[in-house]
Amino acid sequence: MSHTPHELQEEFPELADKIAEMKSSDAHFAKLADEYHDVNRAVHRAETNVEPVSPFAEEDMRKKRAALKDELYQMLKG
Repeated sequence: MSHTPHELQEEFPELADKIAEMKSSDAHFAKLADEYHDVNRAVHRAETNVEPVSPFAEEDMRKKRAALKDELYQMLKG
């Protein structure tokens, strides 16, 4: 298990410029990116026991992060 944050720019370094562009030009993308950031931080805090949660809650957060990441990636590639 990695305790490294999964920031969008780190997940898709080749798309970092497009991420920045879409955050400023597409309100829906920006909202999803903000939600991804919030969920990602919550997962990181749970993994590092800063804010411990049950294993089931942590798994649900990871699933939500993955779903958001997939949706954002589709928007970036679209």
